[in-house]
Amino acid sequence: MSTITTAVQAFINDEDGATAIEYGLIAALIAVAIVGSLREVQVELKALFATVVSELQA
Repeated sequence: MSTITTAVQAFINDEDGATAIEYGLIAALIAVAIVGSLREVQVELKALFATVVSELQA
């Protein structure tokens, strides 16, 4: 019975899964921030290249 109790206690105290979930959430938040910032950069780059094209055609 002691072995089962020890195994259950070790399982309860094991926090590796919780740590992995936390790292996964942090990575997801970083990915969302990157995607959000890329949309802003996309608008600015389109405007910049449009200006370059119009200047080269003139």
